[in-house]
Amino acid sequence: MTIQLPLAGRAALLTGGTRNIGRALALALASDGAAVSINSRRYDDDARLTVKMIEDQGGRAMHVQADVSDEAEVLRMVDETVTKLGSVDILVHCAGIRRVQALQDISLKSWREVMGTNLDAAFLCSKAVVPHMQKGMGRIVFLSGVSAFKGAPERAHVVASKAGLVGLARALATELADRQITVNCIAPGHIDTVRGVDAGAVPSHLSASAIPLGRLGKTSEVAAMTSLLASDSGAFITGQVLHVNGGLFFGA
Repeated sequence: MTIQLPLAGRAALLTGGTRNIGRALALALASDGAAVSINSRRYDDDARLTVKMIEDQGGRAMHVQADVSDEAEVLRMVDETVTKLGSVDILVHCAGIRRVQALQDISLKSWREVMGTNLDAAFLCSKAVVPHMQKGMGRIVFLSGVSAFKGAPERAHVVASKAGLVGLARALATELADRQITVNCIAPGHIDTVRGVDAGAVPSHLSASAIPLGRLGKTSEVAAMTSLLASDSGAFITGQVLHVNGGLFFGA
């Protein structure tokens, strides 16, 4: 008896998909049968390894190098994905900058860089992929974060951008409903990942001791929610925020 994978025959475009949560999302989508186009700004060892991991498990993957805050590069990225994979049925925007800066140290340039990658890119990618999505098949997922709801010190630009993703998702969910395209956010709490230099140390209010379940989240737990929203099982979920945070925040 042949088991039909939930995302068999579908193509997914994943921004920021080469390490940490992004890599987990890429592996999960591929495991569910989707062909995955993985994006990052650089084609580095992380990108090569992620593609190889998917291919080693029998999946289909490609990498597209692009700055997702740049409209021309986004259009090129989507065109390359459609040319090689045939469509874009699923968009997952995971790319993000988690920069730590006190308000008085945030320059307008830094503000715009964070907004460009975290929020503008979600708008640009959504606009580019929607024409390629078949009615009833389209799934859009943005990775927001618990800071969008609780706030966080020295992260005004990051928090504002993550909160903006929630508003964008709700607006698009309403606008695209007649095409049966769903748009949702996942808001991870503190997940056990390797933090980049810009992200700084783990904030005290996000330490494991502050989480009711008493532990950090796993990237696989965020990936499981993404897989749900991307599948037919999530077809009646739209305009929502799925909180994956161990009880750190209960939603509103």
